[in-house]
Amino acid sequence: MRRLREARKTASARRLVAGALLALATVWPLPSAVAQEEGKTAVLNLKDTDITALIETVSDVTGRNFIVDPRVKAKVTVISNKPMRPGELYEVFLSILQVHGFSAVPSGEVTKIVPDINAKQLGQADGQPPEQEVGDEIVTRVIRVQNVPVAQLVPILRPLVPQQGHFAAYPPTNVLIISDRAANIDRLTAIINRIDRAGDEEVEVIRLKHASASEVVRVLNSMQQGQGGQQPPGEGIQLAADERTNSILMSGDKSRRLRLRGIIAHLDTPLERGGDTQVIYLKYAKAKSLVEVLTGVSENLKKQQQGGQDGGGGGGAAAQAGEVNIQADEDTNALVITAPPKIQQELEAVIRQLDVRRAQVLIEAAIAEVSLELAANLGLQWAVDGTRNQEGGVGGTNFSNASTPLANLIGAIEQETVPQLGAGLNLAVGRLDTGTRFGVLLQALRSNSDTNVLSTPSLLTLDNEEAEIRVAQNVPFVTGSYTQSGTSAQNPFQTVERKDVGLIMKVTPQINEGNAIMLDIEQEVSNVVSAATASADNLITNKRSIKTSVLVDDGDLVILGGLIDEDVRQQEQKVPLLGDIPFLGELFRYRSSSSSKNNLMVFMRPRIIRDQETMNRYAANKYNYMRAEQLAQRQEGVALLPDETSPVLPPLDEVELPDPFPQAR
Repeated sequence: MRRLREARKTASARRLVAGALLALATVWPLPSAVAQEEGKTAVLNLKDTDITALIETVSDVTGRNFIVDPRVKAKVTVISNKPMRPGELYEVFLSILQVHGFSAVPSGEVTKIVPDINAKQLGQADGQPPEQEVGDEIVTRVIRVQNVPVAQLVPILRPLVPQQGHFAAYPPTNVLIISDRAANIDRLTAIINRIDRAGDEEVEVIRLKHASASEVVRVLNSMQQGQGGQQPPGEGIQLAADERTNSILMSGDKSRRLRLRGIIAHLDTPLERGGDTQVIYLKYAKAKSLVEVLTGVSENLKKQQQGGQDGGGGGGAAAQAGEVNIQADEDTNALVITAPPKIQQELEAVIRQLDVRRAQVLIEAAIAEVSLELAANLGLQWAVDGTRNQEGGVGGTNFSNASTPLANLIGAIEQETVPQLGAGLNLAVGRLDTGTRFGVLLQALRSNSDTNVLSTPSLLTLDNEEAEIRVAQNVPFVTGSYTQSGTSAQNPFQTVERKDVGLIMKVTPQINEGNAIMLDIEQEVSNVVSAATASADNLITNKRSIKTSVLVDDGDLVILGGLIDEDVRQQEQKVPLLGDIPFLGELFRYRSSSSSKNNLMVFMRPRIIRDQETMNRYAANKYNYMRAEQLAQRQEGVALLPDETSPVLPPLDEVELPDPFPQAR
């Protein structure tokens, strides 16, 4: 039933169209192909008419044969109040198809009506002359371009082609392939004809006398990039340098070539300085350090030039030859360079890149040491001598770890000299005059030693420069002695070697990419031990040293090393058997005990300083810290002296260097 209704509607619409054409025709019976050429006209008015009926009516009026794609379905409305000839009527028909998304594609004796998306695949390639193609008819045309590369036209013209059209370039034959409606192709053809014109581009060869061709080309290219990057096709200037002849090859628009030629003439002038020698004053780098680097670079440049001469026959600045001499003036931190102009230019470029402000590294270290030493000695020595009255024998005890042997004490008393007693309690009793002599010596000693040391050295140095801080005492160490004996006067002497004892830190920082820092560190902390057994000839020093390389990020805290040491010692000397008797055994025993604990940790924090503002901030923090410590010391005061005795740094904003010649002003 649905098909029957549609067939009836189609027939009814067809009758309406045919009736409208017959009613509004002036003298025109429904024409044949011959009758259409005789100037017949018609007015077409349609409202919501099926497009199939319109196709059949146009076929009857114009005499054309149509093949309709099954997907061609639509309702059309046409309002016209002006009579149209058959050719005009066909153009209106094509416009109606375009509005509804369809196309009429000629194919021999028939015309295919298909959706626009398939039209570009069915169009004829130059099937008829352009003047016979109707405006909204889908055609495919090949356009040959004479002067402009087709690859440059595609990005310009592609936005003018609708999405369902086809636009492509074929560079080997320099042609464009366009599949679209005839009217749009005619518009694109007119645009292409205006673009495709022979320009006045030619290649110029400009030979330079003084300047380097490659350097001038680099300057001109950088200038063009600074003015907006790449120029539009046809307007850009292409530059190339010929090192062998020291010439510039230039092609492009004539007016632009004239402008660049004037710039080249200004650049190709003799150097302002006389001869081949120039003086370059450095801002940051050391002249003496750069001499070795620049000498190596100049040797490579000379080899390259010699290679160019051997291959090309010489000529121009690139073929200049001469000796290169580079000297450093340390007083003014300047480089004196004698070389050909070409090599001088290359060396100047290298110097500009090396003579830059270097970053600095502030290294803050913390050395914390806590130690505790305990010692205790307790012992009893006795001696009996009965040989004087022949009443008995000799007996007693003598221990090697006793600070004062009893025999030495008895000998000093008999000789009526002052006895040398050891540290601690020394209690002696006995009888040494007549009869049986005896003596008893009791010794007791207990010692405590507690140390808490915190050192926070800081050091500022340049990147890749070794720095050292040394806070130490120069202590003499006896290495030998000599005494002359005999009848003549004695001439004794000692040989002494002085060594630094204290804090010594050497650091070489290297800033890596980003904010990482590699540190080569040598650190030593030493001190003289104030032991009872130490003397001027027998000094004892404690030494803690670290030598390492670490990698740490900017501002991070890293531990370099540490030591946690605990040592407990016990020593006992006794008389066999007698020393083992409970309680009474203490009379025949000498004991000593010692305990020591050492805790040592070394920390470090590096900070990268790249500008003066960061430097000022860290310096101000250190300055204010020292001033606060001095103010606190002044508040505590100094005994027996006025408070103003303690020196205090002035406020940071009032810091001024003292005048070395106050009376001369």
